[in-house]
Amino acid sequence: MIKRISFNGTEIAIIISSKFTSPGVTFVTDGSYSQQLAYMKRPQGEYIRPHYHNLNERAVRITQEVLVIKRGRLRADFYTSEQEYIGSEELGAGDVLMLTSGGHAFKMLEPVEMLEVKQGPYAGNEDKTIFQGVSEENIVSLPPSYFSVDPDQQVKAP
Repeated sequence: MIKRISFNGTEIAIIISSKFTSPGVTFVTDGSYSQQLAYMKRPQGEYIRPHYHNLNERAVRITQEVLVIKRGRLRADFYTSEQEYIGSEELGAGDVLMLTSGGHAFKMLEPVEMLEVKQGPYAGNEDKTIFQGVSEENIVSLPPSYFSVDPDQQVKAP
């Protein structure tokens, strides 16, 4: 399942469940994102022709981060850009999380190994704003009204 998390009409994150499967290429993002995220399921013997990527200047206005959970479980806490807590979601091995806007925090529920992909280079203190998060006793699961599931599980290729 591909789950989109939104609050007041603004998309905050996209979760691709470890259980998601679809033949071919499923583009999860369209051309409005600063990161392209796609799921690929390719049969044995398929050949992707040799290629390289051309220089193509792009303007990045916001850092969009992708996490691939290799092992363990974590809790992702989601916030608006105004630092308002909206809820949390647990992720486990094989899940993919794309953070598209707003704020976030993570609590490791088990030892975790994950990959992080985002635009670089890292700009240090200019790259992020640290703020006071919600207290542990106020953690809640994201209400179902904040989720949407892609009806066809994909967007059209950019």
